[in-house]
Amino acid sequence: MTPDQFIAKWQASTLKERSAAQEHFIDLCRLLNEPTPAEIDPNGEFYCFERGAKKTTGSDGWADVWKRNCFGWEYKGKRKNLNDAFVQLHRYAPALGNPPLLIVSDMEQIIIHTAFNGTVPDKYSLALEDLRNPDNLRLLKWAFTEPERLRPKLTTAVLTEKAARQFGELAQTLCERGHDTQQVAHFCQQILFCFFADDIGLLPNQLFGKLLEIGQQRLEHLPPTLTNLFNTMATGGFFGNDPVDWFNGGLFDAAAPLPLTRNDVKLLRELAQLNWSAIEPSIFGTLFERGLDPNQREQLGAHYTDPASIMRLVNPVVLDPLREEWRLQQAAITKLVDKIAARKSKVNKAISTASTATLTTKLVEDIREIREKARDAETAAQRQIAKRCRDFLMRLQNFRVLDPACGSGNFLLLALRGLKDLEHEVILDAERLGLPASFPKVGPENVLGIELNIYAAELARVTVWIGEIQWMLNHGFSLAKNPILKTINIIDQRDAVVNADGSEPNWPTADVIVGNPPFLGGSKKRSVLGDDYFTALETIYAGRIPAGADLVTYWFEKARTQIELEKANAAGLVSTNSIRGGANRQVLERIYKTTTIFNAWSDEPWINSGAAVRVSLICFGNTKLKPVLNNAEVAAIYADLTAGSIEAGSDITTAKPLIENANACFMGASKKGAFDIAGNLARQWLPLPNPNGKSNAIVLRPLCNGIDLTRRDRDVWIIDFGIDISENDAAFYEMPFTYLTEKVKPIRENNNRESYRRYWWRHAEARPGMRGALKYLYRYIATPTMAKYRNFSWLNVTVLPDQQLIAISRADDTTFGILHSRFHKLWSLRMGTSLGPTPRYTPTTTFETFPFPIGLTPANTGGAIETLESGAIIPTVAAEYRDHAIAIAEAAFQLNQLRENWLNPPEWIERQPEIVADYPDRIIPKPEFAAQLKQRTLTNLYNKKPAWLVNAHVKLDQAVAAAYGWENNAAELNEAEILQRLLALNLARKKEN
Repeated sequence: MTPDQFIAKWQASTLKERSAAQEHFIDLCRLLNEPTPAEIDPNGEFYCFERGAKKTTGSDGWADVWKRNCFGWEYKGKRKNLNDAFVQLHRYAPALGNPPLLIVSDMEQIIIHTAFNGTVPDKYSLALEDLRNPDNLRLLKWAFTEPERLRPKLTTAVLTEKAARQFGELAQTLCERGHDTQQVAHFCQQILFCFFADDIGLLPNQLFGKLLEIGQQRLEHLPPTLTNLFNTMATGGFFGNDPVDWFNGGLFDAAAPLPLTRNDVKLLRELAQLNWSAIEPSIFGTLFERGLDPNQREQLGAHYTDPASIMRLVNPVVLDPLREEWRLQQAAITKLVDKIAARKSKVNKAISTASTATLTTKLVEDIREIREKARDAETAAQRQIAKRCRDFLMRLQNFRVLDPACGSGNFLLLALRGLKDLEHEVILDAERLGLPASFPKVGPENVLGIELNIYAAELARVTVWIGEIQWMLNHGFSLAKNPILKTINIIDQRDAVVNADGSEPNWPTADVIVGNPPFLGGSKKRSVLGDDYFTALETIYAGRIPAGADLVTYWFEKARTQIELEKANAAGLVSTNSIRGGANRQVLERIYKTTTIFNAWSDEPWINSGAAVRVSLICFGNTKLKPVLNNAEVAAIYADLTAGSIEAGSDITTAKPLIENANACFMGASKKGAFDIAGNLARQWLPLPNPNGKSNAIVLRPLCNGIDLTRRDRDVWIIDFGIDISENDAAFYEMPFTYLTEKVKPIRENNNRESYRRYWWRHAEARPGMRGALKYLYRYIATPTMAKYRNFSWLNVTVLPDQQLIAISRADDTTFGILHSRFHKLWSLRMGTSLGPTPRYTPTTTFETFPFPIGLTPANTGGAIETLESGAIIPTVAAEYRDHAIAIAEAAFQLNQLRENWLNPPEWIERQPEIVADYPDRIIPKPEFAAQLKQRTLTNLYNKKPAWLVNAHVKLDQAVAAAYGWENNAAELNEAEILQRLLALNLARKKEN
């Protein structure tokens, strides 16, 4: 069929919808050279006319034409309302597998609506005359064969980002003009909702867009006009000749529009051109909040947490348990349905038998009795079915989700959508069972929030409102009116962990708790939150949360308490991945002891306040679901977010600090000021005289941090007045003291801690314990706090370790070798914490819990040392352990020599004695090898892992395994077996102690 023939035939047609629809579609197939449904699919499995469907409103319906993964197609008679047809088709969509295209036609025009998930819908309207254009025919052809070609390029995420950023910039501009930020927030949210109401038809005739158009021409009339509109929306009534519904909900109670410039109105008119009906409120709120909040404006262009990431918590905590409940109800209902069918079969069998027998009074009575029993049983079963459906719908209606750090409401909105989707599924299932149609009852009242930020708290309410309206319209339901926005008191604007009077806040009772609490490191709590708040935290949560734990852990403990008090059933919260170790993990250990961690992602990328971070997603509480860790089923999830057996003695987080390891491992000095100086400057100061006749070498020494160990030495020194030099005595060292007076004193005088202010010339945390332990050694072992590889190095005792180094007060190669073994490396990775993907080594959880080989523990190696002929150094230990000490020391000594020769080849360097005697030599690269030497770092060496390095480590591992009394191939055991053996040693020794 040619375009002219098709157009002529259907221009002349006066047939009704029922008579014309299928023929029109078949003609269209001929025009496009496409097979008809019956030609390609005789059984109607994927392409057919009158596909049976259930509308989302529940009544029976038919899609006039359906092609799987392509389209649903609805016909209407000529010049009928095709918008009604689209709404009708929308109701079919869920039962049709949500096809990507929804097409309506009245035989004179064809309108294609795109319905791809996550995109802003497009609409293509083709009149009969348009079919002469080959481009339009190709468009229709794609609908039949390649619908992906019609996928809109604009996603809802991109649209929302653009809208939120432009809107946020307007809010920022208004704030900069001196307007109250809260007033700006409220005014902008009123405008936001008007944009949305305009595009979904809640405001008639594009009323708000026209108002802005007039306002740009007559700027002085705009504020009173907006006031009039907002007042009308607050109560309902007429705006000019246009009827306006009653919106209320508190959003339009205060009508106080801010003065706008002509450029402001121009921007608003540009924003009005966007498709606000497709805005993703869970994204918009987060981005818009950054424009309102002065503390977040620099993040306006930053990324946000995507909905899929949030659903990793919402699904296991909120939806999966409910889905499982409904599955069990469905199984029970299926049994009842089968029971009804069996009764009916029995009746039919009795009637069939009676039809071949002589009819007697008794037989008639028997059949009547069978029928009555079957009818009674069916009635009883239907009542049970109705009750099960009704009870579960009531369960959903009463279900409450609390987000105690709700921000702008993105977690709450996604939880609400999920609950509404599940309710809708249950309603459809109930109707298929013959029960009356139900109207959705799940709504904004199902979600509760606590939020301290005043801007975010108000945004959260608007986010939930818009999300609710979008869901209802997208599923073909009309909106309840009078008012449209029900007053909801779902967001408490307050602190979630400390009341204003310093007491512990109460959280509302809820079924589950979800959210993304604020991230703030334990060491920063006092400086950021203030002394009073910090003290309140310590007081309220004493004995429950270590003082050094991150701020996020208080939300975990509060959620755990809610579960323990039966005020919640489960919780799912986000934390930085450092919660897996250190002081933070004590909170998870408490959770593990009192309830169950049933779902977790141990180390995942996340967006927090616009920045990319690494987080752990943790779900805990009462559940019958099987534990899932990193998307894989496991037997149990431990407090360090690793999987293992549910048997006692298999959880490595139960390892305890051992007395024999005490006072040997220390964190380096913490300066809290610019005490470090360039090496060349230090060398200029060293020869200078002082009034007390003493050398500056007493207070100047090399400094080493993690970078110096993992890369190349930076030649940085430090001014170090030790732990007890008075200010008067420090002043005798003129140049160092003058330098600190200028660089450090002004900063330290403003520090919150009294001791830091008083002793400003000393390091904030000078580590007297570490200094005492290193005092009589000539060298010590050091490892970076955080590093890609867990390596250990030797440092001269004159070098001060920075706080990013861990210092072990031992000078023997035996201890060095044990620490460098695979066994200690695995232990440190599991027992340590992490910052992002980088493992962190800690003195308490990593070193003090590690079970050294018997006889070679730090308690055994803290005495005299002995140098072997090879140059290796061993500790003086009991005779029965000496051979093991020697074997480990020899292997470790060789490993270190090989590494040092690779790091600093003698042919490439010159060793220059330092200006101070006994200080380590300076390593000066020969000019021709300088560039190559820069690449010789420990990190690069372990990236390459040459064969000689691997062999040296294998030899060392074998020597350490022998010291444990393990078999020769113990170093080749899998990680789980090694950790289980070490844990058994730890627990046994702790019991002995």
